[in-house]
Order: sequence, then structure tokens, then C-alpha cells
Amino acid sequence: MLFEVLVTLVVLVVSVKVWNLTTSGRCHSTRSMKGKTVIVTGGSAGIGLHTAEDLVRRGARVILACRNLEKAYKVAAQMKAEASQGGEVAVRRLDTSDLNSVRTFAKEILDTEKHIHVLINNAGILEPHEKVMTNEGLELTMATNHFGHFLLTNLLLERLKQSAPSRIVNVSSLFHTLVSSLDLNSLNFEKEVYRRRVPYNRSKLCNVLFSLELARRLEGSDVTANSLHPGYVKTDIMVPYHTIYGMIMKLVFILWAKDSELGAQTNIYLAVSDEVEGVSGRYFTDCKEVKTSKLARDKDLAKRLWEVSEKAVKLRPEEKFC
Repeated sequence: MLFEVLVTLVVLVVSVKVWNLTTSGRCHSTRSMKGKTVIVTGGSAGIGLHTAEDLVRRGARVILACRNLEKAYKVAAQMKAEASQGGEVAVRRLDTSDLNSVRTFAKEILDTEKHIHVLINNAGILEPHEKVMTNEGLELTMATNHFGHFLLTNLLLERLKQSAPSRIVNVSSLFHTLVSSLDLNSLNFEKEVYRRRVPYNRSKLCNVLFSLELARRLEGSDVTANSLHPGYVKTDIMVPYHTIYGMIMKLVFILWAKDSELGAQTNIYLAVSDEVEGVSGRYFTDCKEVKTSKLARDKDLAKRLWEVSEKAVKLRPEEKFC
């Protein structure tokens, strides 16, 4: 009986993995990125790492924007060793949960990089067990996943415009569809009880709304902005879950999830594919456009979120380029 159960489980796992490999979208573009400069936040692990590896192989100069410099330098050395098309790799420290770190990083980039052709806002965390606030008074998950990238994009926007045609890619999630309403006066749980899983879903909705409003503001600039769901991917982001729920989710992910290489495909597609040249304000998964939730298509909400985010990150007049 036990043997039959084990065989059944093995067959199930193999079947699911084969299904994932055969049905998940892949970027088939062979486009060279030689001469292009790309920034990947969170590029030392998971789908960010595989995105960066692909772009380096295409000849791009890739800047890994990461919190853990030791880890980033190790993967950068490996990427350099495997680069065959003249790709370059640089490492810069960036913690998107810390607005001072974002400003320091942006200044360093603007001082050293003449061009930015692609900005991939990929870094992200799941929410901690309890509510954690940053020094700037922002809830940690919202700061890391939304506010930090909002500020970073705005600070680099003029250079992106100068480098046009250029692209901004925001990594969101299907979990944005689980948010039924968004109180812009309580983005950091100022007026409500902190509940697990809510911050992550909320931050992913903000990623989509940010992309929508950014695309509107960038019309005519030859800079595009799109968001995406990478699929259910087993990455280091799952590590914080040590609860029974987390263990169940890990089991589900082991059975169902893509690996990071497959999860990176839509990132790569939006960064390089000729098919999305000039396409902006859209949402993708498996390298094809799909619909967002109704809430994520609310243009007025997107505009108001932008205004609230400007105040939250204390965006200065001289930092506004759209």
C-alpha cells in the first residue's frame, strides 16, 4: 500500500513538472543586448538571477542591485566567467525598503552610467510574521515591494528617457487579484489591523497600478512600462514561511511551481522582445498579455496611488520627470 502511494506521488510530481515545462511561456527572442545597460533589482537570486544571466549572455551590461553584496559578487563572478557575447556585470548595493539606500544607489548610477535601457524592478519580500515599520514610517513589505521601486524609477526616469527607446519592467503577481479594495489612507496599515498575506497582495496590486499610471505619464516618450506575473515560482522568497500554512504552501509549490529559470522568462520577454516594442501599461504572464483584476484597471485609483506614493517617499520637485 505504501509503495503504491509513493509511486502515485512520484508520477504526480513528474507529471506536473512535465506539464509546467511544456505549457509555460518562454522567451524565444534571439535579440542581442550588446551596448545596452540593464538594472535588475534583487538580481542575485531567484528569477532576478536568471533574468540577469540571460541578459549578460546577450551581451548587456547588467547592474545587479542587491542588499547582500557578498552573494551578489559571487554570482557576478560566475556570470562574467560564462559570458560569451561581451556581456558585463556590475554590483551595486540597494535595499528598496530603505529610501536613503534608494537615493544613494540612484545617485551612484546617475554619476557613473550614461545610459539605462532597461530597469527591471524585481526585488521583493513576503510579509514578516508581525507588522514591521521602516525608519521612514512605511510598512516593510510595502516599502520593499512598492515604495522603494516607485522612488527608484522616478529618480532614474530622466536617464531612461535620455536612453530611449527604453523599458521599465515591474514584477507583480497574480495575488494582486485577491485585493478587493484599496484604502489609500491606510497603505501602511494606519487604520486597520495588520493581517498576514495582505501586505504582499496589496503591494503587488500597487505594482500593477504604478505601471498603469507610469505608462500614461510616459506616453510619447518612447519609454514603456509593463508589469507581469512570473508564475508560481519556487524561490528564496518562500523561506520566511515556517507556519503550518507555510509548510502546506511549500509543499504545493514543490509540486506545482516553476523553477526560477522558467519563472524568469516573462521578465526576459518584456526586456528584450521585439513583440512588445512600444507596448506599455499592460500586464503579462507566460510571455503573453493577460487581463488584470478590475481594481488594477482603475485609472483614477492608479493616479491617486501615484500622488499618495509621491508624498510617502517625499519625492522632491527636482526629482519629478513625468
